Amino acid sequence: MDRSALTRAVRELWEDDILPSLSDLVAVPAISPAFDPAWESHGHLAAAIEHVRAWLDARDLPGAGVEVVRLDGRTPLLLVDVPGTADRGDTVLMYGHLDKQPPVGGWSEGLGPWTPVVRDGRLYGRGAADDGYSGYAAIAAIEGVRRSGGSHARCVVLLETGEESGSPDLPAYLDHLRPRLGEVSLVVCLDSGGNDYDRMWLTTSLRGLAQVTMTVRVLDSGLHSGMSSGIVPSSFRIARQLLDRLEDSATGEVLVRETHVDVPGNRVAEVREAVASAPGMLVGPVPWAGGTRPVTDDEVELALNAGWRPTLSVTGAAGLPAPDDAGNVLRPFTTLVLSFRLPPTADSGAALRAVERALTTDVPYGATVELSRVEHADGWNAPDLAPWLREALDLVGEEVFDAPWRTVSLGGSIPFMGLLHEAYPEAQFLVTGAVGPDSNCHVPDEWLHLAQAARITEAVSVVLDAHARR
Repeated sequence: MDRSALTRAVRELWEDDILPSLSDLVAVPAISPAFDPAWESHGHLAAAIEHVRAWLDARDLPGAGVEVVRLDGRTPLLLVDVPGTADRGDTVLMYGHLDKQPPVGGWSEGLGPWTPVVRDGRLYGRGAADDGYSGYAAIAAIEGVRRSGGSHARCVVLLETGEESGSPDLPAYLDHLRPRLGEVSLVVCLDSGGNDYDRMWLTTSLRGLAQVTMTVRVLDSGLHSGMSSGIVPSSFRIARQLLDRLEDSATGEVLVRETHVDVPGNRVAEVREAVASAPGMLVGPVPWAGGTRPVTDDEVELALNAGWRPTLSVTGAAGLPAPDDAGNVLRPFTTLVLSFRLPPTADSGAALRAVERALTTDVPYGATVELSRVEHADGWNAPDLAPWLREALDLVGEEVFDAPWRTVSLGGSIPFMGLLHEAYPEAQFLVTGAVGPDSNCHVPDEWLHLAQAARITEAVSVVLDAHARR
């Protein structure tokens, strides 16, 4: 493969073909179904699929098939099947998603969730980095291989529209498509990132999750607080007591035994390498308020906390009026949304059951505890790298980034990885992406680092060629 030709091809593809279309995709409010129950009638997910499908139809990929797959009652999926230039009888499965997080408020002046803006090498807008670029990058990587004289196996690009909702439809699609996918020997996922934009970051693990909405109810209706406090226990105080069963409020340590695992030694070693390569990147981009400090000054411990230890976040609440509406009322209930991130190898079902027991056993004052919106998903721990993949990544570090590749134990979740690892236990996994610590995914001012996206695309081309020649 002509490396100079590859670099030129990828840059041209990004500047001339990808950026204009990706900018238009940003303008489509394709909010994930969990945040848009009327997604089907609104038609935005279908519009995102159609937009990318039209771009794909114009690509120069002889023999490629582009298909919108729809199962009854499920979100649509875009499938691209590209014949290999080297036929080894196996398949590279390349994954991304087109659904987006809600827009949320607070975008900076001149920016907006559905207003694509290119500024200082960045594309701003919801879904630019998470994860609209991924399908374009996957196709560009294949085209780059071909334009530079390289080889690739059969590649199937799968773009779903439910990832931000936990990929509830993906198992059904995997079952439906499995006969067509064939023997998957390499999975490429571009829905990740790393700690800086100076190198390629390989995600080697993803945390699992467990979530439950807890309502503590003490009354059928509110009462005058002056008349009833001291007689009726506070639902908020009971909620605090129940939280104390789950988490040490002084340290943040989760107290539920079933949420903990032993961290593998190789992952600890990788974390140490990563922290040494990008010191300060875990805390530097955080928008700290005032004099707030991280939970420890030891960056290795911070990385292990974020990648391999359970954490609890209260992500929502109800039953609490806004301050301007807060009268002297002893409220009848308090609702809290409890979101646990779990170690990659933890049993999320067992962890959730343990949490449920802790919240509903011997409740103070006999108060009623209602649990709703319960969900859980296991994490993922990558298999060891095959020699050919490690060599390809070393080459990428030398020739594409001029910096060694590093690994990251990502604190987020990509349910698809666990599903695929279970379905194809012998496959190699390349989980990477252009997202950095300050890309603002899920929050205002989301942006994509365009140069990093192009380098990641080039890196995937190198890996595809190495896979075909292994």
